[in-house]
Amino acid sequence: MILYPAIDLKDGQCVRLLRGEMAAATVFGDDPAAQALKFQAAGCDWLHLVDLNGAFAGQPVNAAAVEAILKAVKVPTQLGGGIRDMATIAMWLEKGLARVILGTVAVENPALVREAAKAFPGKVAVGIDARKGRVATKGWATETDVMATDLARSFQDDGVAAIIYTDIDRDGAMQGPNIEATEALARAVSIPVIASGGVSRMEDLIALRDTRVIAGAISGRALYDGAIDLTEALKALRS
Repeated sequence: MILYPAIDLKDGQCVRLLRGEMAAATVFGDDPAAQALKFQAAGCDWLHLVDLNGAFAGQPVNAAAVEAILKAVKVPTQLGGGIRDMATIAMWLEKGLARVILGTVAVENPALVREAAKAFPGKVAVGIDARKGRVATKGWATETDVMATDLARSFQDDGVAAIIYTDIDRDGAMQGPNIEATEALARAVSIPVIASGGVSRMEDLIALRDTRVIAGAISGRALYDGAIDLTEALKALRS
């Protein structure tokens, strides 16, 4: 199972939100590239970036910070937030992103996801963010009647590289991930599923790994707070 250290970007800074609330942001640093280098030095295999402002604006906002990270590190990096058209997808992949994450458009324009996955094989992931199983879009501000499992299944045969599943009520709350829901989603589709939201201690990572069907986990606040030691966690997940 791959562990993805998370760098959430708001106004050019590294932050973590509590349950997706922009007003409840904790700033962890004002040099995202330096933070990315720390994660790389600890031995991570991937980085997970989110343009929080972009998720609300519907277009890239923290592009300068993302580009600085891409120039600084060698590990593959994925990005979500504000990526809602083919031009933006192509732009980010040309700048060196290994994978783009499409969230809002997966609900509003699923044909774009299919087109992008076909045009850029292995480089398009779908972000599914849900409260009580129902998908939320536009930076989690808009709740829909779409069920997370139904949305995931709709892309089953379209070449999507991964699904990043976030339980919004767990995100940033340090209360543990929703393992049951994430495992159920992973068993419902053949697309690799990455868990996000609530990973707050080593035991959470082990429990996700031990499902044997969850392909990865994203952690942010726990790494910044020191609740999870990244180097030790990576060793444990590789052993």
